[in-house]
Amino acid sequence: MNLTKSELQKEITYKTSRSGGKGGQNVNKVSSKVELLFNVDGSELFTEEEKLLLNDKLQNRLNKDGLVQVICDEERSQYLNKEKAIERLILLLTRALQKPKVRKPTKVSKAAKAARLDDKKKHSTKKENRKVDFD
Repeated sequence: MNLTKSELQKEITYKTSRSGGKGGQNVNKVSSKVELLFNVDGSELFTEEEKLLLNDKLQNRLNKDGLVQVICDEERSQYLNKEKAIERLILLLTRALQKPKVRKPTKVSKAAKAARLDDKKKHSTKKENRKVDFD
């Protein structure tokens, strides 16, 4: 599934607050910290099985209301923080929806088995030759 910013923006809610860190007076006056909230269950972008997969994979990112929460306060501009938060959400959702490749079980080749057994024989004869007969 290919997610776009415009599709997601319809279903995202934002909370803004004052951010800490560098910025001088700007920090005290401007609400540049952005908290992005996304409701997976209420979304119309995903099928039911995709929603189940997202809820399962993003369990630790959900808040008590069941919303995916992304917080960004790196930039001094609220707009830039919103953009970064959306990019992070898209990355988070696409990674959660990726299905891992199924591992194909492989067999050990006959040559590898023969080489291992040959090695064992050499090792055993080496040890056998170390024995001293006291008879």
